[in-house]
Amino acid sequence: MNVLEPRGRWWPRSIRARSALAAASAAAVVLVGIGWWVHRDLYRQSMDTTTVQAQEQLWGLVGQLEQGVAPDDRSALPYEIVATGRRSSVAHSFVMDGFDSGTRHVLPAPPAAGRPEWNIRTVHMPARHDTVYGSDDLAGRTFRAMTADVNARELGHAKAAALGVTDDAKLRVYVVLAPQAAEAVVTTTDGLLLRAGIAGLVLIAAVAYTATRLALRPVEAIRARTASVTATDPRERVDVPDTGDEIAALATTINATLQRLDDAAAQQRRFVADAAHELRSPLTTLLASLEVALAYPERTDWPAAATTAVRQTRRLQVLAEDLLLLARLDARVPAVRPATVDLAALASRLTEQYPLADRPLTLVCDSTGPALVHGNRNELERLLRNLVDNAVRHAADHILITVRDQDGWVVTTVRDDGPGVPAGDTERIFERFTRLDDARSRDCGGTGLGLAIARDLARCHHGTLTLTDRTPGACFLLRLPQAHSPSQAPSPDGK
Repeated sequence: MNVLEPRGRWWPRSIRARSALAAASAAAVVLVGIGWWVHRDLYRQSMDTTTVQAQEQLWGLVGQLEQGVAPDDRSALPYEIVATGRRSSVAHSFVMDGFDSGTRHVLPAPPAAGRPEWNIRTVHMPARHDTVYGSDDLAGRTFRAMTADVNARELGHAKAAALGVTDDAKLRVYVVLAPQAAEAVVTTTDGLLLRAGIAGLVLIAAVAYTATRLALRPVEAIRARTASVTATDPRERVDVPDTGDEIAALATTINATLQRLDDAAAQQRRFVADAAHELRSPLTTLLASLEVALAYPERTDWPAAATTAVRQTRRLQVLAEDLLLLARLDARVPAVRPATVDLAALASRLTEQYPLADRPLTLVCDSTGPALVHGNRNELERLLRNLVDNAVRHAADHILITVRDQDGWVVTTVRDDGPGVPAGDTERIFERFTRLDDARSRDCGGTGLGLAIARDLARCHHGTLTLTDRTPGACFLLRLPQAHSPSQAPSPDGK
């Protein structure tokens, strides 16, 4: 976490806090869904129980009416018995007292015509007028009610008179499916679920926070160890836990990265040391020649001194150009936009123009026709020239350059008839400032950068440069992707 980067949002910056918040949020969604399902299912089951209870109560009230007995006002569910031709109710539960049921009935009377029936109806309770326990829970609400009709003439005159209705009256029994019991159950359950859910969320957040903290403890150790790595000393390594998880993979990757940095730093140090050593030699020769000439001007062969100074200065110039080119290649900076280059023509022209006046060597180029590649002409010429320069320094009599098109590649070989390269040094010769023949003079042996530059140039052109095992002498093999000329390019129809 970078404490130097302030965040103007509510989301926490700590991974531990974010993990705990995310786990608690996910758990909250799950718990809310479960709570909603429990609430609905429990309410449904409670109302099913209320329905069964109401049905039993309804037939109990009908049975009392058939016996000519008016039910009392004590009941599990609100009820009311009304009759045609009667303003007040025949009987009702005490909850109905809050609706002035003593002077008029609350629920509608049945129609005089029609057959008696049993049904479930929707009834609307009026606003209450008196404060009676339970009535305020019913006032102004709509409920379902079970109803059953009874004809007074079926009861007989005496039972009808005992109930206070005429012989031709029609009675209707209402049992209201009041949800108070179900609502009380789900309210109690909702409270328990809410408290349990809050406790569960706190527990889940705490467990997630603690687990993330324990999981990130190796990461913190890796961070602390990595922070001690410096550019001058990248040898520090992090401890890889034996868990085999992503953190172990991270530690392994960091160690591999640190190893590459260490190798790069070591290579850079060697490169700087070698460059300083190579620069020191011509500078020392140049400085010594000039100091001697200045100390003994009358005995100095000034043309020879000037020739030595020019030679050493030219050598410094070549070395500086090589170092700049290597720096550009390391930075992967393209020189110019690539073009299509005929490598066969480039090698043939180099063969014709290469100076061989100092040594009796034969330089021959053998090609079967144009060999087109994509790249920078100057860099490709530099690549071939470095290979030829190396061959000239080692060849005895003959140097052969061949250029061929083979299976989508342009294959170029530069072969000399010199002593060759020992088997153990086939890769070391491509390292920078590497010279296998220490007995050679610096002037004749080169700077040791030619082959390194040639291989880097080959890689920049998506090719390869290797040393083959052919004898006698040394044979360098250059492979570059072949480029098609406009006349060779395939047509849109693939022909």
